[in-house]
Amino acid sequence: MPSQSDRPLRPEWARVEFARAWAAVLDGTSFVVLARSDIEQLTLQLADVLAMAVVDEPFTAAAGRQVGQVLVDAHFTGPGAVSGTITLVGDLLLPCLGRNTDDRLRPRVSDLQGAVAAGYSEAMLARALVEQEQIRRAALLAGDRAEAALRASEARFRAVFTDAAVGIGLGDVAGRILDVNPALVEMLGYELEEFQRRTVAHFLHPDDAAAVWADYQDLIEGRRDSFRAEKRFFRADGSTIWTHLTVSLLRADDGTPRYQIAIIEDVTERHRLQERLAYEASHDPLTDLPNRALFLARLTEALADPTPGARAGLCLLDLDSFKVINDSLGHGVGDRLLTALADRLAERVARDTGGSGLVARLGGDEFVVLTRQCEPAQLAALTRRLHADVAGPVEVDGYQLTVRASIGVVDAPAGLATTATDLIRAADITLQQAKADGKGRVVFHDPDRNATQVTLYTLAATLPGALDRGEFHLLFQPLVWLRHGRLRGVEALLRWHHPRFGTLTPEHFIRLAEETGAILPLGRWILTEACRQAASHTPVLPDLLLSVNIAVRQLQQPGLVDDVTRALADTGLPPQRLQLEVTESAVMASDADGPLTALHKLADLGVRIAIDDFGTGYSNLAYLRRLPVHELKLAGAFLDKLRGPDEPNRADLHLVASLIDLAHGLGLTVTAEAVETSQQAQRLRDLGCDTAQGWLYGHPTSLDQIRDQRQPTAESTDPAMP
Repeated sequence: MPSQSDRPLRPEWARVEFARAWAAVLDGTSFVVLARSDIEQLTLQLADVLAMAVVDEPFTAAAGRQVGQVLVDAHFTGPGAVSGTITLVGDLLLPCLGRNTDDRLRPRVSDLQGAVAAGYSEAMLARALVEQEQIRRAALLAGDRAEAALRASEARFRAVFTDAAVGIGLGDVAGRILDVNPALVEMLGYELEEFQRRTVAHFLHPDDAAAVWADYQDLIEGRRDSFRAEKRFFRADGSTIWTHLTVSLLRADDGTPRYQIAIIEDVTERHRLQERLAYEASHDPLTDLPNRALFLARLTEALADPTPGARAGLCLLDLDSFKVINDSLGHGVGDRLLTALADRLAERVARDTGGSGLVARLGGDEFVVLTRQCEPAQLAALTRRLHADVAGPVEVDGYQLTVRASIGVVDAPAGLATTATDLIRAADITLQQAKADGKGRVVFHDPDRNATQVTLYTLAATLPGALDRGEFHLLFQPLVWLRHGRLRGVEALLRWHHPRFGTLTPEHFIRLAEETGAILPLGRWILTEACRQAASHTPVLPDLLLSVNIAVRQLQQPGLVDDVTRALADTGLPPQRLQLEVTESAVMASDADGPLTALHKLADLGVRIAIDDFGTGYSNLAYLRRLPVHELKLAGAFLDKLRGPDEPNRADLHLVASLIDLAHGLGLTVTAEAVETSQQAQRLRDLGCDTAQGWLYGHPTSLDQIRDQRQPTAESTDPAMP
């Protein structure tokens, strides 16, 4: 028991009042006469045990079992002892602790209530078994003792039989009732004479009768000496109670079955408590709808349905902009809106599916509808009605509220390899597509689009650790002087060797890297690794220009200059040999001083700055004068019209020529990207373009191969070349 100093009930009057209230409940429930002060002293100690248990860390409900056992040991076994105790603990324990608003402790109180009931039942059962053994021994010894001993034995038997707190019944092997004790009379509400006019079968619930008689047959045939079971019995008023039933067979000296003795304990309150706890564990406390756990169980059942043609369909609903209601009108209004919509959805599904459908709340403002034996056309019609039902106005606390829902719909035949997890994932992806398409929409599952989304999710999940796993590597594409075809430099290009999807180019994952923030460590690795490889080839490629792409988030983060400085220092690459490519959209429309300041600092170090994909972005040409830019790289799509063998449109030629002249007028060099044909190269050369890169000069490869192929290209021998 706890000491006075560590009792958690505060103040002292709250502790005493709780003990007095408990003593009042227990008073009169013991067949042993106890003074009220003694009862209060006991309840004072038991109250401390429960109070310490509910606030102790880590929490354990074992103290509840201890309290239940103490009640039985102290002889509080009369009607109302355990039920009154459980009710009192639930109503008063947290208020006495001053923690009645602490929702974290309420589940602990429920667990303690169940544990008290369990400990009480276990102690009562143990006592009943001891009493049963005494009865059995008394019956066996009755014929072997002298008359005086027999009378004493019968007196003891009658005392145990009469005073026992649990019901005891004695019957013959045919099931006729011979005698019952007062506790059983009170439990079932029949008089002794009424019991004796009936057989055991009259009291058993029909759903339990077959199992009881099967166990009883095992007794008669000697396969067991007793059995225990939880069964239902009818009372005289027609109500049903749950009981813990223990039946033993008494045999004659020759082993012939003579009597059966049953010990019956009323566990209705405990059973109801267990049912309530099980219900709360499987239902949403706000809307009373099934929760995620119950929904998953029902979905698994639906997918395992062996009925030919069986199907399982899901409508996953998410309320759009529901957070606005919570933030503006309060969570109370939001909760009542969710409850109203839950009722509306449940009513619609029950009406349209004939009761075979299920509506569950998965959490927050997300609901799901499960249908069975529903054809795709029927599921589509139901979804449209659900969508309209949600959009209907709801009046809450004087507010006329209207919300919309995005819905993802998916269905699958039962009995296939599809699992509940697969179907939910497909529904969730489809729901996200509905939101991405503009919200307030219904989108039906598209396997091809789903596969694309799954791939993106897989890439997003595996991207953060890919760098640590060494899955990235660099390739290099030549940059060639158009005038004589000699190698000017290389551009570093990233590749991801994915263990599942093979080698991926940046367009498959760079956007994900930007969104997840992985682009920052990845960009630093690219910069350092590219400088390292270029520096290692200095003896054979001493003037090689290294061009490296810088992502938008890299340009915006304040550590870019430090990252570049560190990479150059660590690798020994001269800054004049490094060119950083930034996209036109990242700098041409930027009003922020940070990126511009960083570019000026890098240029002051001697690093070259190039505008990548020029011609596809904002084209704020006047802004070029403010930038420390050394080169423009014309986007490949901008030069498509120059690629074919036919003479290009004069307007296209003039536009490209104007850009080249503008760049030269600003002192910039010009590089053409994606040059694939000799005609395209010649036209760019004629327009004065300085350098080019593309498949005409080589696919991305290693620096070793570029070093071995650094001789002039075929164009350099063309007589028409300047």
